[in-house]
Amino acid sequence: MPIVLICGPARCGKSRLAESLAAASGLPVVYLATGPKPDPQADPEWAERVQQHRQRRPSTWQTWETGPDLGADLQKLSQPCCALVDSLGGWVAQGLECSPEEWDPLVDAFLSALQSWAGKAILVSEEVGWGVVPAYPLGRRFRDRMGELTQKLAPLADQVFLVAAGFVLDLARLGIPLAGGNGPELR
Repeated sequence: MPIVLICGPARCGKSRLAESLAAASGLPVVYLATGPKPDPQADPEWAERVQQHRQRRPSTWQTWETGPDLGADLQKLSQPCCALVDSLGGWVAQGLECSPEEWDPLVDAFLSALQSWAGKAILVSEEVGWGVVPAYPLGRRFRDRMGELTQKLAPLADQVFLVAAGFVLDLARLGIPLAGGNGPELR
């Protein structure tokens, strides 16, 4: 079954698109939440955002809170189902303290789990590299890992969408892959 990658900046409609595609799949949906558990006392704004996401989802959807081994979590799901991962930025943030020797195997395990997945996978991913280079090492690591992850995921995806300002672009249909990927070299 297909893998769908949905990329875009913050608050652009990525999650709404992912949720509508999951609802239309006709499969049982498991929402893999990657963000930190909300603590209304410590961060009421984050708790409100999480609550808004929960309220949009049908009550029939299962929600799993994931850890750093997203590939193992994906493999535990009953198939066939639709796995909605929202978002890859939350997952990458969980692994920021990991060294490359710790992080790279987690990414490889996730990519392997996706390739063997028999259900539908919908992945929400933040595009974070469109601004200035962060002035601190952890910010650069996050930006770099997000960019590397989406470049590894895009060739595996059957559909790749960019959402910006509430509009959806089908990158797989309209775009030309870079050389070294699945497509022609640009001249």
